Amino acid sequence: MIEILKAILFGIVEGITEWLPISSTGHMILLDEFVQLNVTDEFYKLFEVVIQLGAILAVVVLYFKSIWPLKKEKGKIKWDKDILNLWGKILVACIPAAVVGLLFDDWIDEHFYNSIVVSLALIIYGIIFIVIEMKNIGSRKTKEVSKITYKQAVQIGGFQLLALIPGTSRSGSTIIGGLLIGLERSVAAQFTFFLAIPVMAGASLLKLLKYIVKVGLSFSGLEIGILVVSTITAFVVSLFVIKFLINYIRKHDFKVFGYYRIVLGILVLLYFLLVK
Repeated sequence: MIEILKAILFGIVEGITEWLPISSTGHMILLDEFVQLNVTDEFYKLFEVVIQLGAILAVVVLYFKSIWPLKKEKGKIKWDKDILNLWGKILVACIPAAVVGLLFDDWIDEHFYNSIVVSLALIIYGIIFIVIEMKNIGSRKTKEVSKITYKQAVQIGGFQLLALIPGTSRSGSTIIGGLLIGLERSVAAQFTFFLAIPVMAGASLLKLLKYIVKVGLSFSGLEIGILVVSTITAFVVSLFVIKFLINYIRKHDFKVFGYYRIVLGILVLLYFLLVK
């Protein structure tokens, strides 16, 4: 029961931090310091990625009509060209991170997955958020996701590469990129949600394959329970967080997330330097 309660807590943290531009990795590292699951290191590496599938499902449920290309008209099933075009832009934006991630995933984990890098990424990108909002950088002319061009999609894909560094935040890097190239806040956030579907699904599949190669496809009943409970929790929490973020940024900017990142980054840095 204790491990299941821990799984629920991990799911709550994942559901909140995956969509807010505050770095889910940074929060997971902190949480793991104080609330450790009774599992192997290999399983935990799989767990912290697969749990994101719950968050992905929340996007699919909330935006199903906007991303599902098959439509029924007059009793016939037809392809929606606008949605197919949107998926073309999403896939184009995913290419840079997919290529670099596949080639350097292990190297990045080995060299960048540490408290110092995470802390600095939290602080640096927190400052960037504040500067962008205070100086009102970016034209904010693109006010609908459907109006995003392929050029903008490629540019956002380039910014998504930054998220390969732990602590940066995938949503944070793509939102910053979206703002800089002229996307409205809500449009930048929504496109970020859509990008998460193939990115997280691919990352989860990659981690699962690596786990199978090293350990085999064998899970204990407890491990299955932890995965299921945490994933469902992340899904439910994500439903509320995504709605909250979209409603929030219609009236507010991202500065509050920037300040939060800086404070968290400093706390993480002090904890690992002074306490650990």
